[in-house]
Amino acid sequence: MISLAGGSNIRGRQLVERLEPRNGPRTKKDTPMNMLPATEAMLVLRTDFSDQDAWEAVRAAIGEPDEDGFLEDYDHLVEFLDDASYRDVSLEQILALIPDGYRHPILVVVDKTTITSVEMPVVLVDLNELNEEYGRTFRALPGELPLIEVNLSIGNMDFFEFADSADDDGVFRGFSD
Repeated sequence: MISLAGGSNIRGRQLVERLEPRNGPRTKKDTPMNMLPATEAMLVLRTDFSDQDAWEAVRAAIGEPDEDGFLEDYDHLVEFLDDASYRDVSLEQILALIPDGYRHPILVVVDKTTITSVEMPVVLVDLNELNEEYGRTFRALPGELPLIEVNLSIGNMDFFEFADSADDDGVFRGFSD
């Protein structure tokens, strides 16, 4: 299970400590589970398997366009990984499973908090190895993913801009006007 606790508290948000990417080639024997797939699409990793209906609701929410119809075909930019071998993996384990050359700037994790919360806040993990805070996390509502993913993918905004704009509970619900 992913938790935002355990790191430094910055303006009311719990952040994980910076985690360095592993050096050298990784092989299947390095970890008890498979490496995450290298994909051009944003990967959504399921780590909680307690409620299939809630998982389906999260998937539907991620694939839905926002109220302005932004990114109507957004579901084509998402790949869902629904494999019980990733049940309750930690952030450290997830980062160790990132393949060399992984090209997407973020990973989305659906954990116990996502599954049990009415708002379904997913965990976003910064995978840009050029960032000083590689491995930093925050939560976001599924409806905010199109805005986040597009801006990070084209380099229009940085991960910290979204993370630092999260509400006091650590969930990004959009930018204030």
